[in-house]
Formats: sequence, C-alpha cells, structure tokens
Amino acid sequence: MIYKLFWGLRAFLYSPFFGKMGMPSYLGKPIFLKGIKNVFIGKKVRIFPHLRIETQDGGSVVIQDDVVISQNVHITSAGKLEIGKSSLILANVFITNIDHEYFEIGKHVVNQKITVKNTTIGENCFIGMGAAIMAGTNLGKQCIVGANAVVRGNFPDYCVIVGVPAKIVKKYNLETQTWEKVNY
Repeated sequence: MIYKLFWGLRAFLYSPFFGKMGMPSYLGKPIFLKGIKNVFIGKKVRIFPHLRIETQDGGSVVIQDDVVISQNVHITSAGKLEIGKSSLILANVFITNIDHEYFEIGKHVVNQKITVKNTTIGENCFIGMGAAIMAGTNLGKQCIVGANAVVRGNFPDYCVIVGVPAKIVKKYNLETQTWEKVNY
C-alpha cells in the first residue's frame, strides 16, 4: 500500500508535464512518455507501472475521471483519443487511433503515410487483458471487451464484444434487465 503513496507523489511531480493531471491520481513508473502536454488526465485516475503513452502530430489523449489502467498498456494518438469515466483497462492492452499504410510495396511500413481515425471508449467500459482497440473504434457506454479481442468499428452501449475480429455476442436489454445472446 505504501507504493501507492509513491505513485501519488510521482503523479504530482509529473503533473506539470501533462496537459492536465487531476488529483488525487496516481502513476506507476512509466516506461515511455512522449508528447504528454497533449494528455489530459482526470481525477482519481489510477495508472499502474509500465504505461507507454505517446501523442504525435497534435494528437491528444483524454482520460476522464476514475479510470483504472493496468500495467503494460500502450496508448498512441495522432488525432483524438478519449477514454470515458469509470472505465477499467486491464494489462497488456493497446489503444490507438493510428493506422500505418502499407500500399507502397518494398517501402518500410514505418516510412509510409499514417491514417488517423478518432477512437473513443465510452464510460464504464471494461477492456479485457491483451485486447487491441484499433483506429476508428467507438465503444458505447458500459461495453465489455473480451481478452485478446481485436476491436475495430462502432459498437453500441451495453454490449459484450469478443474475438478476432471482434463481434458483439451479447447486449443488455434495458426492458428485461438481462444480458441476451446475439446471433452474428
């Protein structure tokens, strides 16, 4: 528990370098930070060790209040990337709004043009271990993403998303107040 005091102190000391760091929040030892003046962190955000977060070309990352980000998470943005309040992101997750083009045969992918599509994770979402949230993904409120899912596209509120590529397998029915299977 004492380590969280050090993480809180770290968040306080790093706060001038971020666009915003709401307090109280805590920050485990990061592995890589780039362009964090364009990273805006709300209150009560808990970030565990080995976060890699980077912005480029004026991109931004907004992490709303009460978000928990587990260890070894990589977030990269060259556009708008937002994580809604009270969301939980488990370990080894990748979240981006950047795609690398690969049309020029014989040219290294990192030297080709990038495509940027805004990415949004709605409030109170649960992102399972090892998931990849790809460019252009929009998750509604309270979506659940299964472990190791590769997610791209638009998903409505209250759904369970699993697989590679990810598909909706359940939706919450507000009338019956139950989770119902979806045939896809």
